[in-house]
Amino acid sequence: MTGTPSQIEWAERIKPQVSAEFDRVAAAFQAVAENQSATGRARTQTILAILEEKRAEVLAREQAGYFIHDWQELTDQVRKMIAQDSRYPALAAQRETQGVK
Repeated sequence: MTGTPSQIEWAERIKPQVSAEFDRVAAAFQAVAENQSATGRARTQTILAILEEKRAEVLAREQAGYFIHDWQELTDQVRKMIAQDSRYPALAAQRETQGVK
């Protein structure tokens, strides 16, 4: 990890919280998938795949400042990352047009 020793220490304390936030969001999507139709479950599995890609990207970051600046306060960063993925609009549109849960 890059940064000053104190930044690295700080970021190393934040990183497990970030991972736990991804776990929390994944668990919520998995709980929803249990009650969905096959089509809805497939869509949710795609969202979970996006989520795991975003997790890998975030946790691979080596700049301590990134974690301090972007992840010190957990709000809706994970949700925003999913919604900003280029694949998400098609999934949302599919949900709307099919009216599938």
